[in-house]
Amino acid sequence: MKKLSKTEEQLMEYIWKAEKAFLKDLIESFPEPKPASSTVATLLKRMNDKGVIGYHQYGNSREYYPLIKKSDYFSKHVNSLIKNYFDDSVLQFASFFTKETNLSAQQLEELKKIVEREIQKRKK
Repeated sequence: MKKLSKTEEQLMEYIWKAEKAFLKDLIESFPEPKPASSTVATLLKRMNDKGVIGYHQYGNSREYYPLIKKSDYFSKHVNSLIKNYFDDSVLQFASFFTKETNLSAQQLEELKKIVEREIQKRKK
């Protein structure tokens, strides 16, 4: 799975949210000033070439849909980040994440609960 550019990721977010969308719908998803339709069409072509979206043809219109799940896309790239920048150590990543992201005590408590739930699931 190829990495998307920041703009492609933004467009992909709209596609994931809509599940299926035509070009005009996707343009409407963008904040003002709206991008040109040719710009969005170019992004869609590149994303189709990368294998992350597909489309159904209806006459002259294409309805786009995701070929990958959001969780799969980000999981792959987080794992790549951990491998490339944290010596493939999830613990180094977790330590960095909790120290450097300015999480509040409440957010750290929520994170702790998530970790504790996962521990309980895996013990079963």
